[in-house]
Amino acid sequence: MVTKSLPLAKAINEALRAGLESDPKVLLMGEDIGKLGGVFRVTDGLQKDFGESRVMDSPLAESGIVGTAIGLALRGYRPVVEIQFDGFVFPAYDQIVTQLAKMHARSQGKVRLPVVIRIPYGGGIGAVEHHSESPEALFAHVAGLKIVSPSTPSDAYWMLRQAIRSDDPVIFFEPKRRYWDKGELDTELVPGELHKARVAREGTDLTLAAYGPMVKVCLQAAAAAEEEGRSIEVVDLRSVSPIDFDTVQASVEKTGRLVVVHEAPVFFGSGAEIAARITERCFHHLEAPVLRVGGYHAPYPPARLEEEYLPGLDRVLDAVDRSSAY
Repeated sequence: MVTKSLPLAKAINEALRAGLESDPKVLLMGEDIGKLGGVFRVTDGLQKDFGESRVMDSPLAESGIVGTAIGLALRGYRPVVEIQFDGFVFPAYDQIVTQLAKMHARSQGKVRLPVVIRIPYGGGIGAVEHHSESPEALFAHVAGLKIVSPSTPSDAYWMLRQAIRSDDPVIFFEPKRRYWDKGELDTELVPGELHKARVAREGTDLTLAAYGPMVKVCLQAAAAAEEEGRSIEVVDLRSVSPIDFDTVQASVEKTGRLVVVHEAPVFFGSGAEIAARITERCFHHLEAPVLRVGGYHAPYPPARLEEEYLPGLDRVLDAVDRSSAY
């Protein structure tokens, strides 16, 4: 076992490096990812070590980036593209949902498009408009796409390695406010399934289910609740499409209560699908309605107000109290 402690951003860098080293068909593209190393320095040093033909600075054109990646995938390459910020992905939405997601079905299984789209997402960094959004539900609604989001450096590394090897298109949502959070990485680990949820903390009284940036908040909430004598289980979903409902169901059958937490607005968010499915599956086990905690149904606010917008420890604990009161 070879373990080391490193930030989540560095774990992604090492996963990209490993992908480039292991397969000459892996290419990286994106705005400022080469010489600059990306705005968050996630791709730092990769162009220097692998050259401009494998780590390419692209024009400021997201639709062109994804369209080019589709063409490269059709020619046998495995492009990994970066969308600089979450709110910049929408010029490429057409290419993603009408081409990338549909080609496998359109060709009756004859065509595969092994494209990874990396998207730094979510708030908490004091950014300007269109730099702090959480659009994962918009893509999870589209059949043909895999949607994942890590919460730890270990998952960031291994999930990205698995996404690059996948023959299906994967949208890899990176929680940008966790880029500098450190954690242990075992580079000789045998990873589990890409879309398998994990129980991040055992508990008996209530389940908190989250992914990406909110897993840390839920773990903090579980620690705070323990001081009041409550045992909270935290499930890190890791994948938004598909969702590992079996792991959530097993947890809820044990605890009888579920609160789903995500940064994205609650209205039509991924938590609604989880709440509906678990209500169907666990109706006779539930001691309270499934509750959801998330952002408000409003445009993401200026940075000075984002702490009021983002679900934090107090809002999660309030949902825990409301669920426990039934």
